[in-house]
Amino acid sequence: QVHLVESGGGLVQPGGSLRLSCTTSGFTFAVYNMNWYRQPPGKERDFVAGITNFGGQTTSYAVSVKGRFTISRDNAENTVYLQMNSLKPEDTAVYYCNAQSTEYGKDYWGQGTRVTVSS
Repeated sequence: QVHLVESGGGLVQPGGSLRLSCTTSGFTFAVYNMNWYRQPPGKERDFVAGITNFGGQTTSYAVSVKGRFTISRDNAENTVYLQMNSLKPEDTAVYYCNAQSTEYGKDYWGQGTRVTVSS
């Protein structure tokens, strides 16, 4: 059974940092591209960051987070991370982990972790 479990969310002041983790099981983590999405209150879910499979040599970011967020993966631990620095109130959202494979035609999602940026 496939599981993606996000953790690390919480309340942080503007300018602060958080590190989100997504621990996975039930599929071959290394062959999947991994992504983070977020859904602010009352808005659509949007792409935040992505990292390619295997060595993760290619990363991509939404314009709004580029230079502040860093995505990384540990294939030995089947985990993907999102380091978030210089957080802003507009980063407030539920953050979701996504595993995607075009080759296998699979797309898996976690349940999300809430991030609130407020003073």
